[in-house]
Amino acid sequence: MENKKKIDTVYMVEMALLIAIILIMAFTPIGYIRTLGLEITLIVVPVAVGAVTLGPSAGAVLGAVFGITSFIQCFGMSPFGAVLLSINPVYTFIVCVFSRVLMGWLTGWLYKAFLKISLLKKASVVLANLCCPLMNTLFFMGTLILFFYQTEYIQEMAQGMGAGNPLVFVLLFVGVNGLVEAAACFVVGSAISQALKKVVK
Repeated sequence: MENKKKIDTVYMVEMALLIAIILIMAFTPIGYIRTLGLEITLIVVPVAVGAVTLGPSAGAVLGAVFGITSFIQCFGMSPFGAVLLSINPVYTFIVCVFSRVLMGWLTGWLYKAFLKISLLKKASVVLANLCCPLMNTLFFMGTLILFFYQTEYIQEMAQGMGAGNPLVFVLLFVGVNGLVEAAACFVVGSAISQALKKVVK
């Protein structure tokens, strides 16, 4: 019973810490690197760390916090998000929040799955931290294409880039952003996840 209380306390403390980190990153220059297109988001790092060390449910909660802060950015802090919000607030909420909840939740489950595969067990933390930013890009851009690709705003962007179809648009629009997010989560997220798992044990 006492051991369970200690585990619950560690869980709550780590969750609170990761949520605080997400909030700090979201509303300071630390969390977003502004570019001409999408912002490069480094907030995937604490989401991945939580999903790996605390499980899928924690990943979903942290993803939700990330998504909500991303949605708040649409109210004047992100020019791109502000335009999407003016087109359709409901779809914008889905793009910002739902995609991040799914990303965090699936990262936790992928980590558990990697642990069960003998060949991938040793690399499970690294693989999960790599999958997290890739899924963030995939789900965000997937929902963006689903709900906004046919809008005049996105069509003008696609034509300006010379993108003749949604796939080319995604590749041109995301570009370096997705690689930077993946690299940051791969290096920083993996190191933090490994350290926290040792501390928790």
